[in-house]
Amino acid sequence: MLPDADDLPELLLDLAVPHEDINELVGLRRAVTADPGVLRLLAECVAELVRDIGQVGTTPDGLDERIAAVPAALARCFPVYVFLAALPHARAYHRERGIPADVSRHTLADLGRHLTVHRRRYGTAGLEFPRWLAHHFRGELYQLGRLQFQRAELGERTAQALAAAGERAAPGAPCLSVHIPDFHGPLTPAACDRSVALAREFFARHFPEERYTTAVCHSWLLDPQLRRYLPEHSNIVRFQERFRTAREDTEPADREPVHFVFGDPDLPVDRLPRRTAVERAVGDHLRAGRHWYIGHGWFPLRTE
Repeated sequence: MLPDADDLPELLLDLAVPHEDINELVGLRRAVTADPGVLRLLAECVAELVRDIGQVGTTPDGLDERIAAVPAALARCFPVYVFLAALPHARAYHRERGIPADVSRHTLADLGRHLTVHRRRYGTAGLEFPRWLAHHFRGELYQLGRLQFQRAELGERTAQALAAAGERAAPGAPCLSVHIPDFHGPLTPAACDRSVALAREFFARHFPEERYTTAVCHSWLLDPQLRRYLPEHSNIVRFQERFRTAREDTEPADREPVHFVFGDPDLPVDRLPRRTAVERAVGDHLRAGRHWYIGHGWFPLRTE
């Protein structure tokens, strides 16, 4: 089910796993394969992960629970072995859909990026949010240039906002959910333009039975309060200008920007650095007793 120990390092490198994590992951492989109970859990996790592969909105609910059942010594890294064992299924699905090799490689390499995020925060190998990577390995999400696009369905409130704007939309209609990974360079307008253009062509070619006419985004980066702190020509403000507001949240989400900007959502507000314009914006806003919110936006994907 798992690659041989001798083959594992090159496979991990293909998935952009940080070099400093490779020896530990190769070494822990023996603890996985030597324990029948852990192997059984691995097989169950993989079977659940790839069941109905390619279907939108069917990420298995029990995956986190199964992963949590492994011995404590393996808990941080066990999800990596789940994705390694599921890798042949993900690649086969990509081949079946005609996904270009570079898109497949860049998409699945997000495993390594999330290991990097974990090491930045905790100083160790591991995955903090394995459920998120299920979208990549189930054929739901693809890296296309600077942005990621997830095959998704319109929620009721977003569909209502589109209908109010004169769009033909209903809850459950196909849409592309836009995600902004870090460690991928500046969020420049040109890079985003290219990603959107790639997405239009990619999904029309590889998922022709699913008609995507709308892109949505749910992110703290769409909080309009950022405009108070950032110049109008900043990449974030320009990114916000792509979207029309779908709805406004009333529940604060202060941990979101602290997590994504500083790498640790639990950092004390009074100790947040002020090295960049975004760091100053996030920290100064919170130190003033204000809150950040998740923004919800959309834009039409059609070109006419």
